[in-house]
Amino acid sequence: MLQKLSKHKSKRTEEVESVSSAYLKYKICVSGAAVTSHCGDGAIEASRELGKQIVLQHGVLVTGATTGMPYWAAKGAKEVNGISIGISPAASEEEHILKYKLPVDFFDLIMYTGFNFSGRNLLLTRSTDAVIVTCGRMGTLNEFTIAFEDEKPIGVLDLPGNDGTVDLIKAIVKTAKRGSGKIVYDSDPKALVEKISELIDKEKAIPIDKRRSVL
Repeated sequence: MLQKLSKHKSKRTEEVESVSSAYLKYKICVSGAAVTSHCGDGAIEASRELGKQIVLQHGVLVTGATTGMPYWAAKGAKEVNGISIGISPAASEEEHILKYKLPVDFFDLIMYTGFNFSGRNLLLTRSTDAVIVTCGRMGTLNEFTIAFEDEKPIGVLDLPGNDGTVDLIKAIVKTAKRGSGKIVYDSDPKALVEKISELIDKEKAIPIDKRRSVL
């Protein structure tokens, strides 16, 4: 009898996993500077391409619902009819727009945390499968260190003539003495998303079904 129940449970689990796999997508955060004046040539277009590639490679884009690099990633995601989710530091839509002066376009939904930037950063990184870091500032490094501490898959967009973000990340990893982490680097957005997806696959309890169309 116990053996029969065990078999039934196993079959039920397989059925649930099969259905879940057909709908689940990667949840990938793009982290980057809200002000891009210091970012190198091609950084904005690369972030936009990241948003597109996340969608085209079976993902949902998650950002801090902000301006700059994450905003361009959101624009790219929507250009290929993808899902773009924003996690805001504000407590309401009104506060998001009037106090923080943050955008609402190129998002399918925005979650209002009321936790300011530092609290938002924690929720943003914790709620995703992986974090991709682009040209950044203090907030980007904060999101990187959270993801690194959590041993989360991290992708670093390593563009020629980068603004220094990549060098800082490598210095943090070296001085932290916590190992190399689950970090991949690439200058090509498409290749970077492919690499980060492979890292996520190693940790997923239910695999992503890549046979179905994304559009």
